Amino acid sequence: MVRFISIIFFLLSISLRAQLTIIIDSVPGNTPVDSEIYFAGDVNSWEPGDDNYKFNKIAEHKWELQLDAMDHGKVILFKFTRGSWATVEKGADGEEIDNRHFTFGNGDTIRPVILNWADLSGVGGSTASVNVSIIDDSFYMPQLERSRRLWIYLPPDYESSNKSYPVLYMHDGQNLFDEQTSYAGEWEVDETLDKLFDQGINVPIVVGIDNGGTLRIEEYTPWPNPQYGGGKGSDYIDFIVETLKPFVDSAYRSLGDRENTAIMGSSLGGLISHYGALKYQDVFSKAGLFSPSYWFSDSVWAFTDSYPKKYAMKIYQMAGGQEGNDMIEQMYLMDVRLMDIGFGTDELCVKVVPNAQHNEQLWRNDFENAYLWLFEDYVGIDDHQQNVGTLILMPNPADKECLIVDYKPVAGDSLMIMDMNGKLVLSDTNIISNRLDISTLKTGSYILRLYSRNKVSQAKLIKL
Repeated sequence: MVRFISIIFFLLSISLRAQLTIIIDSVPGNTPVDSEIYFAGDVNSWEPGDDNYKFNKIAEHKWELQLDAMDHGKVILFKFTRGSWATVEKGADGEEIDNRHFTFGNGDTIRPVILNWADLSGVGGSTASVNVSIIDDSFYMPQLERSRRLWIYLPPDYESSNKSYPVLYMHDGQNLFDEQTSYAGEWEVDETLDKLFDQGINVPIVVGIDNGGTLRIEEYTPWPNPQYGGGKGSDYIDFIVETLKPFVDSAYRSLGDRENTAIMGSSLGGLISHYGALKYQDVFSKAGLFSPSYWFSDSVWAFTDSYPKKYAMKIYQMAGGQEGNDMIEQMYLMDVRLMDIGFGTDELCVKVVPNAQHNEQLWRNDFENAYLWLFEDYVGIDDHQQNVGTLILMPNPADKECLIVDYKPVAGDSLMIMDMNGKLVLSDTNIISNRLDISTLKTGSYILRLYSRNKVSQAKLIKL
């Protein structure tokens, strides 16, 4: 009988998983005849030339790839390339397109149409501002024994003044300033800062470090992942601190103290920014963590605990509402962990942008907000300070299954309830009502924290 039940459960588990076959038989007419086509998405850390996700060519103009089975309801995001982000697919007129998405269980075969390729679209020309230049096409990185292209953005008044400026170090330099070199759309860092400058707001020097393509994973990850490898992030951060920063401080009019030095990146770039900011608190006082990939290694939690707060620091975390509950939940958990190691709520900002996906558009649209908050003292604006408030809960102590929070819900607001040991027991990343079901909470004390835009409010809850 037990064996029979086990077999039933086994069969049920199989039935709740689904495979996906992707067949590409419609590509642009100018696609080279010897082209290889690759899948790049969140299931392979957006690696554009991953041989494990290369399509099999089964006919002259037909390619096929079968993905591993995944749970019904699992949503994946992806794009197609010919082996690098320089050859990523584009829209019919060469424009950026949103990430493709698929939900497992919605059929077992799809036939997507590729309309254009980035390098063959005929659309081009640099979009970088005149105050953006290349420091070096092949700047040597002794810690990694390799070279890399470096970019620099200088404030519009750099040449006409004797001022010195803060410096923001950013990863994925190809995507920061120039549509021509970007692989999934640029951040428009230069256009955004130029606009702020025209409004009378002070702007910094920005140094962009190109990623290493196939080396990106190993450089942006301090610890290896069993599936994706990696683990040379410490050497990469040492390069920034020990080699690049001294060069920038000697070659440009920078304010080299920690109060005027920041680091920022997205996805794995957010992970390595988190690592660098905590490891070198004597160097960085600001960190922008866009869609940080804490999922890559559980070692990030032990690392965070081992680098408690030593100096005042501002840390900005953000993610899109469509990036998945794991991404958002881990970001909020990291916010709690940062408080546990000594950072105050006035030093932390965490937000979720409703309906936004994991892409450059999300990060581009939020770059200005992040900059103004992180560099609040420098820009001279005082209305970006994160507010911290106290929530009123009714009833409290609570002996019923429904709890009322005295506030008006706004789309994109999130909440989390933790026990007194800091363990997350309940979360909602898109609150639509101020009435919360707490029937699953056991008797005891909890902390309820609400995130609404740049405001954090919290209260202690007692469940009877």
